[in-house]
Amino acid sequence: MTASTTSSGTDNTVLAVTQGDPSGIGPEITLQAWLLRKDGDVPFFVLGDPAHLQRCADALGKAVPIATVEPAQAADAFANSLPVVALPYPTGGKAGQPDPADAAGTIASIDMAARLVSEGNAIAMVTNPITKGSLYRAGFSHPGHTEYLGELAQKYCSQPATPVMMLWSEALAVVPITIHLSLTKAIETLSQDLIVTTALVTARSLKTQFGIDQPRLAFAGLNPHAGEQGAMGDEEERIIRPALQKLREQGIDARGPFPADTMFHAQARAGYDAALCMYHDQALIPVKTLAFDEAVNVTLGLPFVRTSPDHGTAYDIAGKGIARPDSLIAALRLAARLGAQVRAPALGVTA
Repeated sequence: MTASTTSSGTDNTVLAVTQGDPSGIGPEITLQAWLLRKDGDVPFFVLGDPAHLQRCADALGKAVPIATVEPAQAADAFANSLPVVALPYPTGGKAGQPDPADAAGTIASIDMAARLVSEGNAIAMVTNPITKGSLYRAGFSHPGHTEYLGELAQKYCSQPATPVMMLWSEALAVVPITIHLSLTKAIETLSQDLIVTTALVTARSLKTQFGIDQPRLAFAGLNPHAGEQGAMGDEEERIIRPALQKLREQGIDARGPFPADTMFHAQARAGYDAALCMYHDQALIPVKTLAFDEAVNVTLGLPFVRTSPDHGTAYDIAGKGIARPDSLIAALRLAARLGAQVRAPALGVTA
């Protein structure tokens, strides 16, 4: 595919990476991702505090030159230095010791990344881990990244968004239909409309972002043995099966509901492109078991591409030089792949 350029002729085939919580492992895995870059990797720039990243590199003994750049300069700078687009928020916290004052920079980094991608100055955004508690104390009103990105899609793209969380790996892709809810609340929240809406967003994103012409969606049952025709609960018969029938009537290849305990072995996984699960742990346990260090969080349903490592800030190991960058590297490479897939039809080229 021929790289797209901005109107000024500069190459904008780059990724925008947010700083995340600067006291977590985000800075050091970002430094490592640059050190482990390979020929053919799409360049990236970080939105954050250049001085903080330099301090992190020095403390870890990492030879990473930091270059303060504008987004249009990032691709040229990437070969010899880690490009950083500076935010007006100096970092106060240290590794493993978060400073509540850093929350403003963390939020601004997400906001600017979404704006730059929406404006075409980057092909996708990759978000480093955050800690919601620190953000809440700074007035952040969203449950997490996903919901905030939905608001930013409306702000910068004037498009309503229905964000859906997918955990993706080469071995398995899962979508939890209910997410950060207690099990009791998840069961109360589960509905035909929620299943249908989530599945439609998933199917559309698998087509437009992942290039799968006819996505195959497998649905887990809620109860053991998928309810055994109502013997172990009626949600399969009352909610899930009718929702799947509605999806089939709209041309979606919706399979199941299947007993969750037999959905995730290798032979079963070969029969679908994504597994849609009824609650958080039903989805995340199998993907983290199969791909703990390589799984990527992808937000479907946005007008731009966003990925993230599938782990948290890990304050307990921050600054010790033992954090693994595998998930961030996987998130960068998946973002590049999805960004190219989304961009190609608009340019009239084949990715």
